[in-house]
Amino acid sequence: MTKHNPALDIHDVPKLHKWLTLSLQHLFAMFGATVLVPFLTGLSPSVALVSSGFGTLAYLLITRGKIPAYLGSSFAFIYPIMEVSKTHGVEGAMVGSFLSGLVYGLIALLISIFGTNWLMKILPPIVVGPVIIVIGLGLSSTAIDMAMYLPGQEENIYSGTHFMVALVTLALTIIASIFFKGFFSLLPILFGIVGGYVFALTQGIVDTTEIQAEWSAVTSSDSLGGFLSAVFHTPDFVVPFADFSPFDVFSWEIVFLMVPFALVTITEHTGDQMVLSKVVGRNFLKNPGLDKSILGDGVATMIASCLGGPPNTTYGENIGVLAITRVYSVFVIGGAAVIAIFFGFVSMITAVIGSIPSAVMGGVSILLFGIIASSGLRMLIDNQIDFGEKRNLIIASVILVIGVGGAFVQVTDSIQIAGMALAAIIGVLLNLILPGKEKGIGNGNMFEAPEDMDKEKDNHHAAS
Repeated sequence: MTKHNPALDIHDVPKLHKWLTLSLQHLFAMFGATVLVPFLTGLSPSVALVSSGFGTLAYLLITRGKIPAYLGSSFAFIYPIMEVSKTHGVEGAMVGSFLSGLVYGLIALLISIFGTNWLMKILPPIVVGPVIIVIGLGLSSTAIDMAMYLPGQEENIYSGTHFMVALVTLALTIIASIFFKGFFSLLPILFGIVGGYVFALTQGIVDTTEIQAEWSAVTSSDSLGGFLSAVFHTPDFVVPFADFSPFDVFSWEIVFLMVPFALVTITEHTGDQMVLSKVVGRNFLKNPGLDKSILGDGVATMIASCLGGPPNTTYGENIGVLAITRVYSVFVIGGAAVIAIFFGFVSMITAVIGSIPSAVMGGVSILLFGIIASSGLRMLIDNQIDFGEKRNLIIASVILVIGVGGAFVQVTDSIQIAGMALAAIIGVLLNLILPGKEKGIGNGNMFEAPEDMDKEKDNHHAAS
């Protein structure tokens, strides 16, 4: 049994000066990935920061302050947001995100009534693993295009300078991932973006016009009111019923493109809860319960969709911070959420994020999208899926080719089920139809919490 000796337990309140420092650590850990998603999808990074903050606070309330988890932008939804935005605009993507959040709520309700066995039958590792691989590989061309070509051109124009910046960014991110120790090992994305940005400055591909304008506005202000208006701004929120009517935007194509991904991210969410339970020494799948944590994740996603931000999900980077610092306080997580909201309203931060060259983000994305694909492979390995079984081989093969190949089904003139969504749907159907369902689960159980965690929880109470 693992011994857990927290520096701060879940409901401990740190002293003010430590509180700020500890919360900033969580902010830095999530910052790079959280702003990368809106950068890739055309959403507002400042809105993403604000929505992640509000989403995290909502999550803490729904889980009754029992789970110290931070929620940031979900990478799994990058592809569907990009696809929906092409035909239905950002407003359509927000409608799809909201509907995905509703699916979280429905799944949470079913788990509270029937438990988790039914979910394992629908989404075993043999389905979820290949779908995650498809998500990563499907985004690979986006990363390469950003890394190699001049941005803003109608035709792809190769740029050696941009590709060099991307490769330097990638190299710095890899170095940080491999050689950094302790807390700094959790910041490879942030380190890669900052290092790549500095190198891009030396290559003359950073447009600092907006930064200079913001700085000029701050230095030239001659009153407190002018100073505050120069420092702070209102993010570009996209609010339903204020900026658009969801009923006018709704389309079944949006449903088929985005909602299936909620099933995949729910499985990932469960895995995060298991890891977090091991780190903290509590069985969060039982108390407050997987239904509460999934509901919190869904509500956070719905909040983001009502502001114009990407869907939210629990972040592994912040779980890593908990493991290293042994500070499990939900008040520290809440502090990070408040700071994220504050940063979203700071003009200079928005200007700096907006000036990051696409080549820098492309370099980071090469690694990140590959990691997504590798995570799917890891799920298959961890659950010891036997590919000597024809059933498993068939399901994985069909999902991979349909998803990566870009197959689609034209339901009506305006409704199309394409790519990853189609692959996920067919994978689920094949798993339900083909005999030998137990072979797709393997020797692991994604929804089974370690047996000794309740004992560890009791030890915590006894020690305190």
